Amino acid sequence: MRVAVARYAIGEPADFAAFADRVAARVDAAARAGAQCVVLPEYLALEAAAAQEHAVRADFVRSLDALQDQRGDYEAFARELARRHSIYLVAGTFLAAHGDGRYRNRAWLATPEGALAFQDKLTLTGFERASGVIEPGDAIKVFDTAIGRIAIDVCYDIEFPLYARAQAEAGANLLLVPSCTDTEAGASRVRIGCQARALENQAFVACAVTAGVADWSPALDRNTGSAAIYTPVDRGFPADGIAAATGERDDWAWADVDLDALAAARREGQVANAADWPAQQRPALARARVERA
Repeated sequence: MRVAVARYAIGEPADFAAFADRVAARVDAAARAGAQCVVLPEYLALEAAAAQEHAVRADFVRSLDALQDQRGDYEAFARELARRHSIYLVAGTFLAAHGDGRYRNRAWLATPEGALAFQDKLTLTGFERASGVIEPGDAIKVFDTAIGRIAIDVCYDIEFPLYARAQAEAGANLLLVPSCTDTEAGASRVRIGCQARALENQAFVACAVTAGVADWSPALDRNTGSAAIYTPVDRGFPADGIAAATGERDDWAWADVDLDALAAARREGQVANAADWPAQQRPALARARVERA
């Protein structure tokens, strides 16, 4: 199965149609390369806010409120792209109104049949908390698909091992990570989180990122990081655990992920990280013992 992850350069489209054309052109390129699963980055929908009046788009809360008028168009567009290319598409995230002036950072998964599912971000960053209007999700999910069980961890969520562990225990072999970071440190945290989750769970982790500068947006102003597909670190996989990664001029990284090889590594690998997880939960090890040295 070929997975493609985007390094998506944020632009300044004049209207929703121009935004949709930009996204469609990129997804078309991934589909032509044979991708069956395509991941777009966190906060992708905010690029469509470029068409708002300057005073609105410069105000994060007002911009989110105005963006809700395009939620139906965004969802329909995601469905249509997935159907057109017969792919599973993580269509970035959309800050979806959730009542009482609150929003959830929602990652949409569109299927080749045109169905739509979602995973809300579970832990908020400092920026999201400071906005005063974003709330965390309250459910962690795994999606049963024709390409196997897959799960989504939105950016910061991949830095928390118990989320991915719950998804792995529910059968997820592929974790999809739409992300958006504005500093090298943030990009490094997400990368390290992705690699750690791939190591712990002996799973594939595919991370998409935003790129470039968009001074018109308080949320997308600076964008860093590399899109990449991470693997277990064991026989039959890259020694550094990186199947593919974007460079500074790349729009996509893609790799063929082999679920049979993954199963073999879990059975016969040099290490058994996934199976050995419960060893750290032995009652005698629940608390560290303090000794004088």
